[in-house]
Amino acid sequence: MANKPSRGLVLYGDGLARFIEPSHAHLHSLASKANCGFLSLPNAPPSESEDDRIVREFAVLMDACEAYFNQNGQLSTEAKSQKSSLIPTMSDRFMGMRAALQTNSSSLKSFGEKLGFDVLHLNGLFDINFTFAQSINYMASELLALLGFQEGKIVDTNQFDLVIVHIGSGEIGAIMHVAQLGTEITSCLHLSLVMSYGYVSKADGSGLSILSNNYENNSPLSTLFPHQSPRNDVRPHSPMLVAQYQEALTRKDMVEIFSFEDFKKRSGNLTIPADKLLHEIAFMLWKAPKYGA
Repeated sequence: MANKPSRGLVLYGDGLARFIEPSHAHLHSLASKANCGFLSLPNAPPSESEDDRIVREFAVLMDACEAYFNQNGQLSTEAKSQKSSLIPTMSDRFMGMRAALQTNSSSLKSFGEKLGFDVLHLNGLFDINFTFAQSINYMASELLALLGFQEGKIVDTNQFDLVIVHIGSGEIGAIMHVAQLGTEITSCLHLSLVMSYGYVSKADGSGLSILSNNYENNSPLSTLFPHQSPRNDVRPHSPMLVAQYQEALTRKDMVEIFSFEDFKKRSGNLTIPADKLLHEIAFMLWKAPKYGA
């Protein structure tokens, strides 16, 4: 454990996992340094709209499904208002944690505000006078500045402890460049990259199963697998992919490429429920009393 609290940046690529290519060198470079694994999701309800899916999967990632179902359940307006007022904020849940969410989704913006996020518009990080490359570097610097990282130094007056933003592969390289080895930042920045598959059908997930090949009901090896605290509603395919990196604090596994296949073969984390990730991050930020609480 570090001798001071870290500050967290979560880059959430909603629906982008299917578009990762060998040319996305920054993603693969991060995966080769990081601790990687899968985040399992529950099955989607039938006839779910894309906006609902975006918010629901974010709610799972934030361990805020109750807030989501209160918002979308068959409740009266008055009952919804009463329920909404009882939703604990990020600050309430995690020891005063100051959290920001950057998104262009109006539905996600509204939900994030209910969870106590400071919601920032993603486009606000771009300058129309910049080239694309300049915009990427500017965006990376601005994201890190929100966490109190400036010019390779750590400042005490950070605006947020945690920033969550939907972002693409080019920005990963810029962030890694700004927070390069040898700066103060690397020991204090806890970086998580999460990529999901978005909407998936059973046919889409046929080659993305997270079930172990050894785990068959009729296999003698099945008795060796732990069975405590089982979950009944787990989608057995198309998980979120996650890579986490902080110098000297996160373990490095054998993953070389940011891909489903390489994660399944070589990752160190294997599969955990998606709603546990935020608690693990909060612990690294000294905002939760124990790991994975």
